[in-house]
Amino acid sequence: MGMTMTQKILAAHAGLSQVEAGQLIEADLDLVLGNDITSPVAIKEMEKMKTEGVFDKDKIALVPDHFVPNKDIKSAEHCKCVREFAYRNQITNYFEVGEMGIEHALLPEKGLTVAGDVIIGADSHTCTYGALGAFSTGVGSTDMAAGMATGKAWFKVPGAIKFNLVGKPSQWVSGKDVILHIIGMIGVDGALYKSMEFVGEGIKNLTMDDRFTIANMAIEAGGKNGIFPVDDLAIAYMKEHSNKPYTVYEADEDAVYDEEYTIDLTTLLPTIAFPHLPENTKTIDEITEEIKIDQVVIGSCTNGRIDDMRIAAKVLKGKHVAKGMRCIVIPATQAIYMQAMEEGLLKIFIEAGAVVSTPTCGPCLGGYMGILAEGERCVSTTNRNFVGRMGHVGSEIYLASPAVAAASAVAGKISCPCRL
Repeated sequence: MGMTMTQKILAAHAGLSQVEAGQLIEADLDLVLGNDITSPVAIKEMEKMKTEGVFDKDKIALVPDHFVPNKDIKSAEHCKCVREFAYRNQITNYFEVGEMGIEHALLPEKGLTVAGDVIIGADSHTCTYGALGAFSTGVGSTDMAAGMATGKAWFKVPGAIKFNLVGKPSQWVSGKDVILHIIGMIGVDGALYKSMEFVGEGIKNLTMDDRFTIANMAIEAGGKNGIFPVDDLAIAYMKEHSNKPYTVYEADEDAVYDEEYTIDLTTLLPTIAFPHLPENTKTIDEITEEIKIDQVVIGSCTNGRIDDMRIAAKVLKGKHVAKGMRCIVIPATQAIYMQAMEEGLLKIFIEAGAVVSTPTCGPCLGGYMGILAEGERCVSTTNRNFVGRMGHVGSEIYLASPAVAAASAVAGKISCPCRL
């Protein structure tokens, strides 16, 4: 029986020639990730284990990014816990304020994630690194602790769903629209504990930033991971950013998939997820009523990369956000911030009436830097729009691409660039 791409990676890391869906395995880890919310819990669990240090100081990444710079005393204490642990264990990849970024944009940029890796992170959007052909998945803090101590993790080998992408998306359609379309089609549990494997000639028409966005939101369909084949674009990205050796795995021709879908990218339209689930999608043409909004957030681990900044700036250039509108732009890393500054994008944002923040996850989880009050509506490029996700339980979140978010900021209501 043939294996999928994910199954081949897991088999190799478990020292097995063959694995199949449902099988329990123990696999070696290439990277263990934690942030300022999840790491303190893992650190306390490690202390209970009475282990002497970590399995490999070079294979752990600690990224304070959720409440950083610290928003209050509690978040300061969390970061202090992580900082002291990192120093105590001489963690190579600890990223302090000033060198940090949103973890899932930062780690690929720093070359810590490459094709063929097995990566766990105590954050559900760790599945982002599948864009580079890695198996990466979110785990709980206890599993993170075990991973830091032993360099191993238990997995149930996932089954798989194949998504065959064909065609080329139109101008204002991006990776965010692709994954929202898919989640709208299969539902938030449509890929429950499955590997979402993206294939097809249409992939060549998706940038790396598109692919990171799609893999990032695999978890929003219930997926164990999302993964892309390793093509020339992915190899070029890894060569630019990393010195780590990588391994390319390809699915067998007779690999078993539980389901298969074909997505014609040429037919997709800008897509928006309405409250209060990512599956509650409508295309821009299906929105007939006027939906006025109070806030726009452009950023996060899903859409805070340089392509996202450029698209938002293209829409906002020479325009101004609507009166009374709050538009918050958050470059995902310091390097992206710097590049956006050098390209003049930050000037465009500020002249348009937006504010530009240091890299942080803050508003995505209702932490800070954009909390919503009762009755307020926000168009956000983040990944979740659950009840109370960004603030008051009486607020509403509409998930969209940077293009739609920027256009909505100008219009003061849900819109797209083609309507400005």
